[in-house]
Amino acid sequence: MLMRTDPFRELDRLAQQVFGTVARPAAMPIDAYEDEGVFWVHFDLPGIDPDSIDVNVEQNVLTVKAERPAPKEQAMVLAERPYGVFSRQLFLGDTLDTDTIEASYDAGVLTLKVPVAEKAQSRKIEIAHGDTKEITS
Repeated sequence: MLMRTDPFRELDRLAQQVFGTVARPAAMPIDAYEDEGVFWVHFDLPGIDPDSIDVNVEQNVLTVKAERPAPKEQAMVLAERPYGVFSRQLFLGDTLDTDTIEASYDAGVLTLKVPVAEKAQSRKIEIAHGDTKEITS
C-alpha cells in the first residue's frame, strides 16, 4: 500500500499537541515528586487569577482547572498567549491521603501537597527471638 506523507502536516499536528491552539489551549506543565512522605505537584499557571483556579478530587482523580479570559476586543498587534480554560487530570494512587491535600498559589505556580497515607509509609517490624515458637498477635 502506498501512502503519501506530508512532513509539514505532521509538524503542524505535533506543534498543536505541544503548544495548543486558541480553541484548545495546551495542557499546563507540571513537576511532581515525592519527598519524605509527601507527594508534591507544581502546576505552571502564569498570569492566571487565583480565583479562577478549581482543584477537585473525586475517587482518586485530581482535576485542576483554570481560566485565562481572552482580552477585550482591541487591535492586537501580536497574540501568542493561549486563552480559555486549561485543565489537567492526575490519577492518584491509593497510597496517597486525598482527604488532606493542601493547595497554594504563588508567583504563577500552583503547588499541591499530598501526604502519603500513614498506612502506606514504611515502618520497622520487630522480630521476635528466643525460645518462643509461637507468634503472638
